[in-house]
Amino acid sequence: MTSVRPDRSVLLEKLGVDIDSELLERALTHRSYAYEHGGIPNNERLEFLGDSILGQAVTVKLFRENPDLDEGDLAKRRASLVSSVALAEVARGIGLGEFLLLGRGEDQSGGRDKASILADTVEAIIGAAYIDAGGEAATALVLRLVEPLLGDPDRFGAAMDPKTSLQEAAAHRGAGLPHYTVTNTGPDHSKLFHATVEVAGLVVATGEGTSKKQAEMSAALSAWTQLTQRRARTPRG
Repeated sequence: MTSVRPDRSVLLEKLGVDIDSELLERALTHRSYAYEHGGIPNNERLEFLGDSILGQAVTVKLFRENPDLDEGDLAKRRASLVSSVALAEVARGIGLGEFLLLGRGEDQSGGRDKASILADTVEAIIGAAYIDAGGEAATALVLRLVEPLLGDPDRFGAAMDPKTSLQEAAAHRGAGLPHYTVTNTGPDHSKLFHATVEVAGLVVATGEGTSKKQAEMSAALSAWTQLTQRRARTPRG
């Protein structure tokens, strides 16, 4: 039985850029899907290109809009905006997960919400936009994608330093320090780390990444999001 693919015109509308259907398909193709379908092209080359365009666009924006920040602060902000944690947030905001082409095993293990896969796909889409629509359109796409983070100071701060933000949110609620547990899977040259963070009595969240730090950051941002959403839903007496 063949599953029905979602209408990609919906995704293109959210992105605000036209990308050739074949090129978009490649941008959405994870290596696990490519392997299961006879070694068809995957999105890794587009990801490589998109990573460069993303970095340049974010660097220029931060440089122009923050004349009072020194090189160190600019570098920190750039690192936060191009991190897998932040890009995964961007991807979730546009519902990118449902459009991914994943192998069965990756799909069944929750690949549609894995930060590393989502982030890589965002970069691949940026690369595809550059090839099909040009540098100006690709840069405009980057700025649209990161705008939700830049427009939300609290979320930007959390994406910049999720572990500190979570610790502060936990302390504000009278809870103890967040507790992290990290495991890993895969061969030494390609390990994937899985982190679980618990804020006693308040929230448990998970995250993953290609390093222990990245996995903990992803879990921390997820926990921070749950805590802040919970506070927003709590009625005032």
